[in-house]
Amino acid sequence: MIAVDVGTATSAGRVRSRNEDDFVALGSVFVVADGMGGHAAGDVASRLVTKEFTRLAARSVREPRDVAEALGHANEAILRHTTSHAGTEGMGTTAVGLVAVEAAGVDHWLAFNVGDSRLYLFSGGALQQVSTDHSEVEEMVLAGTITREEAPAYARRNIVTRSLGSDPQPLPDQWLLPPTLGDRFLLCSDGLVGELADTVLSAALRGGRSAQDVADDLVAAAVAAGGRDNITVVIVDVVGVAGADQDEDTRPRVAAS
Repeated sequence: MIAVDVGTATSAGRVRSRNEDDFVALGSVFVVADGMGGHAAGDVASRLVTKEFTRLAARSVREPRDVAEALGHANEAILRHTTSHAGTEGMGTTAVGLVAVEAAGVDHWLAFNVGDSRLYLFSGGALQQVSTDHSEVEEMVLAGTITREEAPAYARRNIVTRSLGSDPQPLPDQWLLPPTLGDRFLLCSDGLVGELADTVLSAALRGGRSAQDVADDLVAAAVAAGGRDNITVVIVDVVGVAGADQDEDTRPRVAAS
């Protein structure tokens, strides 16, 4: 059993008239979905994802395959909606999640992402981005075409290369993480990181404030910084872990400096 303290906050921002983000924070299931499509019903796409994970949260025991099935069902639901509702062609959504599952008989976190919504881990005083953006700008950075510092000014920085609502279904990235007492996770839509640098995120996550206070403050700071997109934040603090022998960890490694 993993015990957590959770904080959530969301805002349409200063520019958008509608909030197309949605999120789940139920029990030990946490998902942020950032809908895309505007008038093509991006808010419907994100809601179809959270609907599937709300169902998943009702299960007493979850396995890694259950998360994969929920993503598959969400993708199918979005495609069915576009077929049956005129004017919604092209709608889709990103999704990033952290779900407690049972693997090899013990509790783990299963982290996943599709698109450019992000999962961060703050542990031992250091901030690490667990997820990798599925975006054109990230591909350009990894290819060495532009630098990380140039990425925020890249003209096509909002183009994602994977999203739910695609045929064939996009392959999610996923990692098994051991639950560790004191870890703090941040799940967010790209509206947060589009306004706030990682140094700002790290400073906000570092203090001893509650998960809810951190979530509220991060969204307020992003709105104050411009609020050019919808902003959603879910903070998950690990406050209790039953059993101490979870040792399989597939999170990306941070290179020693």
